[in-house]
Amino acid sequence: MKQKTSPSRDEVSVTSEAALLSVGEENSAFGSLSASLEEIRKLKGVIGYIIRSNSSAIVDLAEPDKISEYALLTSEIHESCKNITNQLNLGETETAIIEGKDVKVLCLSVGENRISVLMEKDANHAWIIKRILL
Repeated sequence: MKQKTSPSRDEVSVTSEAALLSVGEENSAFGSLSASLEEIRKLKGVIGYIIRSNSSAIVDLAEPDKISEYALLTSEIHESCKNITNQLNLGETETAIIEGKDVKVLCLSVGENRISVLMEKDANHAWIIKRILL
């Protein structure tokens, strides 16, 4: 099912395997990162990703029923990292990796864009970081 409305360019696509949600206007860096994340999403062990800028967001997850949970989790990770680094005068957080029992979350900031890649715990996050930052 695909719905498209104008003029805000909101798009929702839900299949039995994945959910893709896109909201807002894209900038060139956002579009480039989005293309890289689409390729990363195809890798074994990658559950999905969320990319946000000041005016746009894309969510692509294998588990559409968990979009709000993952969005809240990744937002809290980004904000917590920002608060901790500010309190300790460490500068900006470039990368944060949070590992749970079964899932690992990689969070990066690239310019105004905040990226979160959700993956199985044994997935190779180092390669994903390099691919995003190319």
